[in-house]
Amino acid sequence: MAATVNFTSAVDRDLLKRAKVIAAKTDTSVNALFNAELRHLVETFEAAESNGNQNYRLLLDFSLGRLADLDAMRALGIDSEEDLFLLMAQAHLPMPRLPEATTQGMVDQLKTLAN
Repeated sequence: MAATVNFTSAVDRDLLKRAKVIAAKTDTSVNALFNAELRHLVETFEAAESNGNQNYRLLLDFSLGRLADLDAMRALGIDSEEDLFLLMAQAHLPMPRLPEATTQGMVDQLKTLAN
């Protein structure tokens, strides 16, 4: 068994509550969930990198919101968002979230349409 170390991190309170629910429903711990997801991310990234495949890095940048969808599609040589989302699913990466200001702007636009 690999040696473990403790580290300190910060997480959104609501996210932690939701993670605790998932952990309880799956008879595990938040720590085990975190370790499994982090291990998958690291091992997948390392495998892609060792094979010279930079697609995972691009998809990770997109997932983290550091790369816009059109830029990711251009870099990956694909021309449809559907293909981008399929690649994200195959890489087991979460879809990026829009910035709060963008989301609020969309809500505001929808509200003006309702009036």
